[in-house]
Amino acid sequence: MKMTVALTQSDFRAHLKEYLDRVNDDDETIYIARSNSRSVAVISQEKMAWMEKALQAKEDSLDYAVARDQLIRRRVLPEDPLVESNDEYWEQFK
Repeated sequence: MKMTVALTQSDFRAHLKEYLDRVNDDDETIYIARSNSRSVAVISQEKMAWMEKALQAKEDSLDYAVARDQLIRRRVLPEDPLVESNDEYWEQFK
């Protein structure tokens, strides 16, 4: 099960390799609290690429459908109970 991790900047710095491995290997999102309420999130390059692809694609395009499917698999987006990802669904994009 994927978890969201929130930690301090000092803890992140002290365990940098461990946390970066968790981002890449376990597809986790790491939130780092910084001073003056300037928090940041660390996500994998692959997850970011799928998010960008979904945002840039037209909603009824194959690119959007593939990106959305990848984001659901990574639990960035919730499952869609109205759409079943089967052969019939993917045929509409051919």
